[in-house]
Amino acid sequence: MVNNFYSWQMTELKADFQLVEKPKPELNDNEVLVKVAGCGVCHTDLSFWYFGVPTKHPLPLTLGHEISGTVVQGPSEWLNKKVIIPAVLPCGECELCKSGRSNICQKQLMPGNDFDGGFASHIKVPFKNLCIVGDDVIAKYPLEHLAVIADAVSTPYQVIVKSGLKQNDFAIVIGVGGVGIYAALIAKIFGAKVLALDIDDNKLDIAKQNGIDATLNIKELGIKDIKNAVKGISKELGVSQYMWKIFEMSGTKAGQELGFAQLSFASTLSIVGFTLDKLEVRLSNLMAFDAIMLGTWGCKPELYPDVVNLVASGKLNIEHFIETFPLSKINEVFRNTLEHKYTKRSILVPD
Repeated sequence: MVNNFYSWQMTELKADFQLVEKPKPELNDNEVLVKVAGCGVCHTDLSFWYFGVPTKHPLPLTLGHEISGTVVQGPSEWLNKKVIIPAVLPCGECELCKSGRSNICQKQLMPGNDFDGGFASHIKVPFKNLCIVGDDVIAKYPLEHLAVIADAVSTPYQVIVKSGLKQNDFAIVIGVGGVGIYAALIAKIFGAKVLALDIDDNKLDIAKQNGIDATLNIKELGIKDIKNAVKGISKELGVSQYMWKIFEMSGTKAGQELGFAQLSFASTLSIVGFTLDKLEVRLSNLMAFDAIMLGTWGCKPELYPDVVNLVASGKLNIEHFIETFPLSKINEVFRNTLEHKYTKRSILVPD
């Protein structure tokens, strides 16, 4: 390595990432340079790399939007700050931002989509929305582990807030992988009774070991059987038969079909997982059940301090659900992630 600035670039669909040396970036007045501590591997990255979802910035591009690091250049008040870079960086001035919907700002910038992301030694970003991490959090977790807050933790936090989940509600989480497990844990912190549905016993065991009330392996079950099983579990847990909160986290057609099938009177279905697949549903169910179906995109930066506080307070433990790899192993990690070989969220750490 000739210098300390490098990244792993995506050059074409399904191809190996290429190591590229880079010059030291020049900063605008509103930017800082962050030395990357860790960058999580997200299903969205797989969608860009393998499934043909187009990035807004043309290739070659450095992916990665789940980033933590240390500010090493910029205004003096930012130097040496430990930060989490939100996966969505809004403008803060438009109609959507001023209406509290900054996560879908149409002028937003997303690392690893609109500009070079975090699978690199350094990243330059606007400092306006950075979330500063205090010493109390650093005392509990290495900075690279906190990368998951940028998306895997903050995204389910936002959708749980958005769903109106409250004490003693029944929360059904479909898919408890790298993001879904945090949805289940946060729902539990909010006081809900939580049921985790998945096709992987290992993931369900992890959920159960961390306080989730009930689990169900749905791999060999049809939708009708699942509905009957869920109804039985709800009665065992002593929750209301109405106003269920359903969170689809798997990003699969089957998961979305199941989520819609679970809708009942006054229930809310939140779609978090992403897939290009289409499905056929009877939308009149929403009318008949007076139900709600909502989407979510990332997390608005205003909520990040709340998420960090959950981690700092010890209410939310992130350590059991992550594993780190050297950034130089990026091609191996992406292939293994594609083949579902990991049960935890992968974080790539610059060598």
